[in-house]
Amino acid sequence: MSRWLVAPQEFKGTLTAAEAAAALAEGLRQGAPGVELDVAPLADGGPGTVDALLAGLGGERVTCTVPGPLGAPVRATYGLLDSGRTAVIEMAAASGLSLLTPGERDPRRASTEGTGELMRAALERGCERLILGLGGSATNDGGTGALTALGFRFLDAQGAPLPPGGSALKRLARVDTSGRHPRLPGVELLVATDVTAPLLGPDGASHLFGPQKGADEPTVAELESALARLAEVVAPGLAQTPGAGAAGGFGYGLLALAGGKIVSGYELVARTLRLSERLAAAQAVLTGEGRFDRQTAFGKGPGSLAREARALGKHTVMFAGAVAPGTDGAPFDEVVEVSALAPPGVSHAETLRHAGAWWASRRR
Repeated sequence: MSRWLVAPQEFKGTLTAAEAAAALAEGLRQGAPGVELDVAPLADGGPGTVDALLAGLGGERVTCTVPGPLGAPVRATYGLLDSGRTAVIEMAAASGLSLLTPGERDPRRASTEGTGELMRAALERGCERLILGLGGSATNDGGTGALTALGFRFLDAQGAPLPPGGSALKRLARVDTSGRHPRLPGVELLVATDVTAPLLGPDGASHLFGPQKGADEPTVAELESALARLAEVVAPGLAQTPGAGAAGGFGYGLLALAGGKIVSGYELVARTLRLSERLAAAQAVLTGEGRFDRQTAFGKGPGSLAREARALGKHTVMFAGAVAPGTDGAPFDEVVEVSALAPPGVSHAETLRHAGAWWASRRR
């Protein structure tokens, strides 16, 4: 019997990874009933990472009220693993783009403070290891909001604390670390990224991700200058580290000031889910995400899975809610834009719900 691995990521704003996997699996059962399915919802450090790790290891959820990206309170959940020794935190839960309407998006002001409050809560529960998933952020503050919540102070030339947000960093003069949380130096901090972007430059935090967070061209230039100032004051040599630009430079802040270790979010989740073992047993792989574009190749989960599958000679199909114009399909054998499968007049949400069935029917 042929065995297929069904491992999509979330279709942002429409389906969670688990919902996307269920839709594909249901369609395949109807269209190819003789195929054995191995369903593994995927995450790579962005939204869905807590769900993936709790599913793989078991654990519990903890919910806190913390500041959202623009300061309004939000209810955010993180996971506890290993009998409470490890906390898994998605920054998107407290500082995510999905928490704002398109009109509210403003990376000049958006802050990671709420994520820092989740980190503080985990430290005060006695967690010895923090896994912080970076992805889906609304912010471009270099992680300074989170670090402020953990006791760091970012000061201007007069010694006054800077206001929240990425734009204020252009006035940074020094960082006072004397008040940092006393448990922070003693914990293992894994920074799970879904991209390999550096802090600065054309493929860095501001240029690559700023526009999707509401930044126009002048704002991108302003944010780039502000992050360059952060790097100049803190640790210039770390600015080009792969992953430093993740989540608006959050990776850089945790690496440079909190002792964080940047790791591949995909590899961390893949180890937990035993994906290599499951991939080896499969004849074909179905994956997907909401938008297929050049970011997919920058360490995103579906791209990483496809490269591993190709090395093993497995046929890999990518489903995408949308395919960016001019995007190279590598490393996938086939890229399917979900909307292209739908009958005329069907809504986007309905299209995604039935994508598996339409694809299975198309393949018969």
